[in-house]
Amino acid sequence: MDLRLGGKAVLITGGSKGIGFACASGFAAEGCRIHLAARNDADLQAARQRLTDAYPVDVTCHACDLSGTDAVLALGRACRDVDILVNNAGSIGRARINEIDPQAWRRAWDLKVFGYIDLTREVYARMRERRTGVIINIIGLSGERNRPEFIAGTSGNAALMAFSRALGAESVDYGVRVLGINPGRVETERQIEHLHEAAQKLFGDRNRWQEVRADMVAGLPFKRSARPDEVADLVVFLASERASYMSATIVTIDAGQSLRPRAPV
Repeated sequence: MDLRLGGKAVLITGGSKGIGFACASGFAAEGCRIHLAARNDADLQAARQRLTDAYPVDVTCHACDLSGTDAVLALGRACRDVDILVNNAGSIGRARINEIDPQAWRRAWDLKVFGYIDLTREVYARMRERRTGVIINIIGLSGERNRPEFIAGTSGNAALMAFSRALGAESVDYGVRVLGINPGRVETERQIEHLHEAAQKLFGDRNRWQEVRADMVAGLPFKRSARPDEVADLVVFLASERASYMSATIVTIDAGQSLRPRAPV
């Protein structure tokens, strides 16, 4: 299927690893020009090398801390003319309301919530002028399956779902589409590191992480987590003209996990 993405410019935040890098690979395979943003320059350069080794594409790296408004606005100005924005940077840790202090809550939202909003505002303004563009927000399943043990994250993700729907309903008047994606559990580098840490805590041996994984995925659909490329394939499709009548929509990719009784997150 020709997705007609060749030559498009794409900005992906959190693009050096995990879902972000999988998205970069998917867009690079379609012949897009790639902008990667993340905190760690060494990780960005390694990601750039992997992409250019695999595909004949231009890759530009932007090392910046997207929890700061100034850095977000600078990135937005540097990439104002991109055709596609994928907001992906940031994660919010587990905690109940009595376990997270106001400062930690605000730090998490500065990156995951306000980072998305501020970068979207900057890039959307130019897309609106040109009357073309796509913005895709990688959000998270807890935004629709609200969980008290993940209260800052579930609240932030719910806010981003509402933000995506509200903006996406209006943006079509200016030729711009805005969508959200809610992945369930995805086996990223971060998740594997968490499994190593859990194995160390449970068994005193980080190398027994696959035993922890087996227990974790036992109740999941297909008895496994999603792969990053499975999420990326959806992102690339939604950004393409093949999904040209979709906006203000949140797509869940969890193999039905959220509808199962006692579904883990």
